[in-house]
Amino acid sequence: MPMSKDFLTLADWTADELRSILHRAAELKELRRKGDLPQTLQGRVIALFFEKPSLRTQVTFQAGIKQLGGHAIELRPEQVGIGTRESPRDVARNLSLWVDGIVARTYSHALVEELAEEATIPIVNGLTDLLHPCQVMADFQTIAEHAALEDSVIAYVGDGNNMANSILLGASVLGLELRLATPKTHQPALRVSERAQGLARKSGARISWSEDPVTAVAGASFVYTDTWTSMGQEDETEIRRRVFAPYQLNRELLSHAPDAWVMHCLPAHRGDEITDEILDGSRSIVFQQAENRLHAQKAILERLLAPAV
Repeated sequence: MPMSKDFLTLADWTADELRSILHRAAELKELRRKGDLPQTLQGRVIALFFEKPSLRTQVTFQAGIKQLGGHAIELRPEQVGIGTRESPRDVARNLSLWVDGIVARTYSHALVEELAEEATIPIVNGLTDLLHPCQVMADFQTIAEHAALEDSVIAYVGDGNNMANSILLGASVLGLELRLATPKTHQPALRVSERAQGLARKSGARISWSEDPVTAVAGASFVYTDTWTSMGQEDETEIRRRVFAPYQLNRELLSHAPDAWVMHCLPAHRGDEITDEILDGSRSIVFQQAENRLHAQKAILERLLAPAV
């Protein structure tokens, strides 16, 4: 059985479990290429509760559930009314009676944690302000398609946001080498960094942080960035552009890692955190990451809802 009934953070899972999910994601990708869609979620119903706008998360979860033989029900925030019509506790307890799992994409990470605490069915974190674990699983699947994970040097430059937090936790669980470069004012969340330190001591992960993006990128095999302004931070856009300007993923910065693959979780703000030349260049594997959201999430759902697979 899985270590956790939920998929809220990679820190709740062991390295062996995460590697097993990644292995299954690769299998599912190959099976789909051959036109083989195993019906491992036959008869399963999964609710999708999205407070935040979504393209990749919503489409890949809906498509993946359908491809595995399950059924997705979309729940709009104004329809459910968490915190207005009903408490998170009551929503979780009701949904536990009717469906087999919940994918929640929320602003507050505490809301996803409360849903998980109260629900008797699996909760999958489709993104919160703190973490985005499903994206990182797709990212690790993508990296593994180009190099052995354990031999890869991953550099992340930019905002210490939910993506930085999740990559930090994932690398710490799996024992990878990760170099983070963020301004001092925008480092990963302290609660995440502290947990990552404990995980890294056990796994042997090589985690480093610098304010200098060149230090992080030099000789890296994968260079990752994300938007400087996340949903809900739009009023900070101009300030953030000034703060993060030295961290732009452009030709000059990548000259320090000429053989690196370029990664971005999307949506991208072209001309801000990454230039068109780099995003659309021959070393970009950005859309491969987007494709792998489908396969990684199918493997996660199988692990929670069809663990015998």
